[in-house]
Amino acid sequence: MSRLSILEAKKKVSGQVTVSGFVRNQRALKGLIFVVLADLSDSIQLVIEEKNPAVYELALTLNLESVIEVSGVLQPKPVKAGMNPDFELLVSDLKILSLAKEQLPIPVLQKADNEADFDLRLNWRFLDLRRPENQLIFKVWTELERGFREYFASANYIQIYTPTFMSTASETGADVFEVKYFDTKAYLAQSPQFYKQMAMAAGLEKVFTVGTVYRAEKSFTNRHVTEFTGWDFEISYIDSEDTIMDEEEKMIVSGFQKVKENLGLDVEIPSMPFPRLTLAQAKEKLVAKGIKGEAPDDLNPEEERGICQIIKEETGNDFVFVTAYPISVRPFYHMRREDDNSLTKSYDLLYQGIEITTGAIREHRIEVLEKQALGKNMSLEELADYLNFFRYGCPPHGGAGIGPARIVMKLLGLNNIKEAVFLPRDVKRLIP
Repeated sequence: MSRLSILEAKKKVSGQVTVSGFVRNQRALKGLIFVVLADLSDSIQLVIEEKNPAVYELALTLNLESVIEVSGVLQPKPVKAGMNPDFELLVSDLKILSLAKEQLPIPVLQKADNEADFDLRLNWRFLDLRRPENQLIFKVWTELERGFREYFASANYIQIYTPTFMSTASETGADVFEVKYFDTKAYLAQSPQFYKQMAMAAGLEKVFTVGTVYRAEKSFTNRHVTEFTGWDFEISYIDSEDTIMDEEEKMIVSGFQKVKENLGLDVEIPSMPFPRLTLAQAKEKLVAKGIKGEAPDDLNPEEERGICQIIKEETGNDFVFVTAYPISVRPFYHMRREDDNSLTKSYDLLYQGIEITTGAIREHRIEVLEKQALGKNMSLEELADYLNFFRYGCPPHGGAGIGPARIVMKLLGLNNIKEAVFLPRDVKRLIP
């Protein structure tokens, strides 16, 4: 008999089924052994009777987290009044597919209650990920990306695949990993920015990419890792950052709808348009609430949390766009505003107190771009290949880079971004 998922098996209500999974619990009582078996879809109680001696004796050898295959007959499980009906499996046949060692290095079902426990769980990440709430994290990732991709497809975006190795750093505001590359050196990409812009110069008009990016920042916060997945998009023939923000809103709403529809989570679908205000306006609101930052040209984490709380109270929305950042905190390729050349046509998108996106109109005029690069003390020689993208005609364009791990962290109420990453990398962690 072919294997069914436990959820599929329960839907049959009765009859003979075969299921497989991990042993989560086991207890013996008066000639019976009760085993809780779990797979990705659900869990079910197995009932093994002593009058089936071969199966009974084999069940006695099981350790927690052993992987088994069982066949048997579904039967209603006794439940207390007011509880939903459930089913158990009266086992007729049992196969041990993989016998786990007796002592687990970490308890699978018990939650980590301190930083030391969390660090140990990351050392044994494959066991930690067997917890249903951790598996849900990556189901959310999947549905969120499904929603984004459905929007990209509906809006005629083209997917591109960009290099990880770069000959020069792609950003000016973050440290980079330098690596030996044969007889020269390379950098691990901080973003696919340059290559998205090359796609605009190539006439692809609307592109997106999903890939790994790296930041060599010695940060020990709950919101930073050194390697993460980025979702990026870029579009041509636009003259306002509002167009980029409009697009991102639609992507996010599409992603949230998929999470809600396909996982049944109580996810609040944000209403459009998301609130928008300039950095100067955000600072005014923060000061009025007694929240003052150290730097006039950016928001610190306390200010990000504060402005999100203010906007939530004012509008009910968990998202807010903050626009018009000064050139001092933006890369050289961000376009300057005509009404104030000290400000850029850029934005950050904040969600529940944390930045999840940076976007901007890019400077596509080669003479202006070179001037701005020199103003940031960038080497035109090192940027030569990038600058060539703009020498032979390039449409006005802009786009954004999105941090989906931060979205998932906030959406699920996780305490640390490392919980939202399959195998996190930070300043001290390179395993497993």
